[in-house]
Amino acid sequence: HAVAAGPEAVQGQYHWKLVTTWPKNFPGLGSGAENLARYVDEMSAGRLKIHVYGAGEIVPAFEVFDAVSQGVADAGHGAAYYWKGKIPASVFFTTIPFGMTAQESNAWLHYGGGLALWQEAYAPFNLIPLAGGSSGVQMAGWFNREINSIADLQGLKMRIPGLAGDVFAEAGGTAVRISGGEIYTSLQTGVIDAAEWVGPYNDLALGMHEVAKYYYYPGWHEPGSMLEFIINKDSFNALPPDLQAIVTYAARAANQDMLDEFTARNNAALQDMVSNHGVQLRRLPDDVLLALYRADQKVMQQLVASDPMAAKVNASYQKFYAGVRAYHHISEQAYI
Repeated sequence: HAVAAGPEAVQGQYHWKLVTTWPKNFPGLGSGAENLARYVDEMSAGRLKIHVYGAGEIVPAFEVFDAVSQGVADAGHGAAYYWKGKIPASVFFTTIPFGMTAQESNAWLHYGGGLALWQEAYAPFNLIPLAGGSSGVQMAGWFNREINSIADLQGLKMRIPGLAGDVFAEAGGTAVRISGGEIYTSLQTGVIDAAEWVGPYNDLALGMHEVAKYYYYPGWHEPGSMLEFIINKDSFNALPPDLQAIVTYAARAANQDMLDEFTARNNAALQDMVSNHGVQLRRLPDDVLLALYRADQKVMQQLVASDPMAAKVNASYQKFYAGVRAYHHISEQAYI
């Protein structure tokens, strides 16, 4: 919001509050908002100052959407699938089980019409969404017991948000929705039996290896988790055009930077956990993945049938995915 009085007003200095769903200064995921604030400050020569607040400092993690929508804060950083109760289509703008990778999602958003659909979905809430960073393919999660067959998922209490939570429940598990800051204690005290968070770099930072022994891959549920910046439309419109452009392009830079950082740091963190902390790395059995895939098909059909916007986004997503997957089959995949 514009500063009303004093010498700063002459220079047209603006101060924004940005609230996030992560703990303050959290490595990896938390760097997205901090980077955005730094880029904007540097590019605007200090004309737009963005003050970043962690989860719970102004509002709790899961109230970020409402806070920015109502103008309590000017901007937010989190994950779109946290809001699926309000906007069923929001899950496509984070990740869907067995969906696109980070590279593919970025391409869909910026060159396949995805971002325009995202903006359409958020417009009724006075919000402008922008891509806000990606972790790449995630890990399937931390488990306190081995998963050898689909029977081992029955009744298993797992922290797993978004559409993946619905899929996990369809496959016989119990999906629990808690914020990142609560995962460690919930696993430690047995409130949950398993949890997915991100991948080695962020999981090491959260200390997951201290409260669970088995670390499973592949990340069927989150193959390319896209985070989001959300901006209050009135706050954005109050900026002059050059500052609007700076915010937009700073978000694009912060989005790519996060994927670069995760790609650089995940392997070293994984090696540290396996070599120095006794973590047991395990692959989910094929029959478990197949059961989850079948559950996903059912959940996706229900989602698309229940909400017109979800159906519209799904049509765009699936068409783009079919094309990019066909090409990646003979490019990235064939090369690797």
